[in-house]
Amino acid sequence: MTAPEAGRGIGIGERGERVAEVTTTFGFPRDTFRILHVSTGNVCRSPITERLTRHFVAERLGVLGGGLIVESAGTWGHEGAPMEANAETVLAEFGADATGFTGRELLDEHVIRADLVLTATRDHRAQVISMGHSAGLRTFTLKEFTRLVRAIDPATLPPLEDGVVMRARALVRAAAALRGWLLAPTAEADEVYDPYGAPLTFFRSVGGEIHQALDPVVTALTGVAARTYGP
Repeated sequence: MTAPEAGRGIGIGERGERVAEVTTTFGFPRDTFRILHVSTGNVCRSPITERLTRHFVAERLGVLGGGLIVESAGTWGHEGAPMEANAETVLAEFGADATGFTGRELLDEHVIRADLVLTATRDHRAQVISMGHSAGLRTFTLKEFTRLVRAIDPATLPPLEDGVVMRARALVRAAAALRGWLLAPTAEADEVYDPYGAPLTFFRSVGGEIHQALDPVVTALTGVAARTYGP
């Protein structure tokens, strides 16, 4: 697949005039920001992470919008397969919606379009980066990205008034700049292990890990902390 050329495209203005449009590295409009979650089969971990991300963003902003697109795929994705039943159960327990999900195999076009790729493991991250498309600076394991995001001062990011897209792009740049300085305490610290075929209790444990990792990421993306419910 040949990627579109980078630079400035030509669009049509409100009065019909030709105007310049700022585009991303691969030529896609800058009014969207795509988060791609990657695991192996795209029936357990990445569907949970995708749907929880959507749920948490909508919970904080009132709607999933503002140009933010969240999707997932698998390096050995079960194309067209439903989400694992235990994964659906875990999502329901968090109040998230699993409706309409179908698995996808990871393709070049998914990586090309993604502004941020979050993987379940280091092996997945290596596979995404090996596909090329300048993916290295925008591909992290989920837990790696969480660790880096925690070290970023929210005051250095654009305010939400400037839009989620602008804030998200700044967040990825800041995280990439910190990567060589904030290393994982152990090799396993950046891994989310595969619950495929495991009992519901293990799926719940994995769901809890994903929830914990996503919380600071969504807070940084939206500029809105999670709701707290008290007596």
